[in-house]
Amino acid sequence: MKSSPRGFTLTELLVVLAILGALAALLIPAGRGVIGRSRSAACLGNLRQIGSGLEAYLQDHTQLMPDLAAGRKSKSEDLPVLDTALAEYLPNPEVFHCPADSDEFEKSGSSYFWNTTQSGRHRNRLEFFGSSGASQRIPLVTDKEAWHPGEPGVNFLYADFSASTKVHFGVGP
Repeated sequence: MKSSPRGFTLTELLVVLAILGALAALLIPAGRGVIGRSRSAACLGNLRQIGSGLEAYLQDHTQLMPDLAAGRKSKSEDLPVLDTALAEYLPNPEVFHCPADSDEFEKSGSSYFWNTTQSGRHRNRLEFFGSSGASQRIPLVTDKEAWHPGEPGVNFLYADFSASTKVHFGVGP
């Protein structure tokens, strides 16, 4: 007696599809979290490069911070901003583009804000919230928006040129 090969039943196919759907439901949120953290890490890398460019700027300008506006609404505005002041010190304008930013960079030329309270100050005379000191945890550059997962969702470049996702405002002795 010959038997022909038997196919899958409808019930078996539905069970397999249900299992695949359940696995996808578990893996998609995990994948989004990994993508969010990788974008945050790339953004921190950009801030470190901006810190290197700022260090070179300070060496050329007697240790005086640039006198900049916080940011601009569009690239057509004629304001001194971070991406124009440091352009000659950084190899690529993409450094000013946080990967998590979907439209701000295209509009304004930068995903980051400059802390205007530090504009024109000497590197060793920075002040923040009424405190001053040479060894600073003073934010110089931040993301324009809370694009990143977790609290506060914003990355910071501090005056000691460290970049972090953590809020460490203040000054040391």
